[in-house]
Amino acid sequence: MSTPHQDATRDRIEAELVDPLRAMALDVEAVEVTPAGKRRVLRVAVDKDGGVTLDDVAEATREVSRVLDESDVMGEMPYTLEVTSRGVDRPLTLPRHWRRNEDRLVKATLADGSSLTGRILSSTEDSVTLEVSGTKREVAYADVAKALVQIEFNRKTGKTDKHDEHDEKDD
Repeated sequence: MSTPHQDATRDRIEAELVDPLRAMALDVEAVEVTPAGKRRVLRVAVDKDGGVTLDDVAEATREVSRVLDESDVMGEMPYTLEVTSRGVDRPLTLPRHWRRNEDRLVKATLADGSSLTGRILSSTEDSVTLEVSGTKREVAYADVAKALVQIEFNRKTGKTDKHDEHDEKDD
């Protein structure tokens, strides 16, 4: 459990990073500061439409480092910086999370305690349309207590990769 001081520090770091990272088309998804011996570990999770590449993480790391070097937000205590992508294990809590996971399978626990598993067909600022057992179902975000993307192995998407199309024409 974090202290009010730790929460204030985390919130201040996030406030410093939002605009510079937004200029790089990145959203700050999470900021976490944890003690690690005589140091602290600062983890910053970022995301963007289309997903985050290793180059995006490298550029974001440079920008976060620059912003923190120009600020006193981390104080004098040494820290280790880790910039990472959001990861599939993080809950879907904002409309952009749903939008960025279109066509993925999600398990949602609803506010009434029931749960459902379905594929994201589309989303708006207020709700998501899921395909649940072959039926479309619109669910308001306000009715979702928790939602997680489900890992699918060997899923056939029905979409053809451009490289596959090209290879077939050459045969």
